[in-house]
Amino acid sequence: MAKLFIVPTPIGNLDDITLRAVDVLREVDFILAEDTRTTSFLLRHLGIEKRLQSHHKFNEHATVRLVADTIAAGRSAALVSDAGTPGISDPGFLLVRTCVEQGIEVETLPGATAAIPALVQSGFPCDRFCFEGFLPQKKGRAKQLQSLVDEERTMIFYESPYRVVKCLEQFCEVFGPERRVSVSRELTKKFEQTVRGTLAEVLEHFRATEPKGEFVIVLAGRPKSGRRGGEPAPEND
Repeated sequence: MAKLFIVPTPIGNLDDITLRAVDVLREVDFILAEDTRTTSFLLRHLGIEKRLQSHHKFNEHATVRLVADTIAAGRSAALVSDAGTPGISDPGFLLVRTCVEQGIEVETLPGATAAIPALVQSGFPCDRFCFEGFLPQKKGRAKQLQSLVDEERTMIFYESPYRVVKCLEQFCEVFGPERRVSVSRELTKKFEQTVRGTLAEVLEHFRATEPKGEFVIVLAGRPKSGRRGGEPAPEND
């Protein structure tokens, strides 16, 4: 059956892949991979041999139509990223949109993503939140941060270990050093860690301890008067 499957892959611990995801990867005609080397390692772990095709941010604009046409011709494909759910700060959106426009069925499997575990274990309200992903590295970064100054929902950001300290410094300037934050790194891996506190406290921690691994920063929303940042609102508020 001609179909595109969106298949989440583990963000660290390979045992986190679902049984259904394994079945899909075994059954599709080919797999679209952000990095074929990373996906080959996963497939070897799962005992799967399958044709891989590169599909990443540097070639997706040029190949997305051809891939969709291949699926429409009767082939089934699975799209995977290096880790987590494709389309969430990873390639995937363009292919999904093209398939939808061509009437090709798209089926997305539930599975791993770094944002939700980091949010839930932050201790901040998670009934309403906004996902910001990776901030622009340069142009537009300050403007985007300023647009979030009055955001009352919990905010989720992704950041590289090389920019964590600079990012927390900017957050202190924009949101204030007393705003509450939870920073998780290496989720699901052996050295998983979550550091919680004010922006000033967590910044000092990572100034003293070199940041390593993949980071998720969960920032408390702007507190209402008389309430600490990250404290849930009363039900009748």
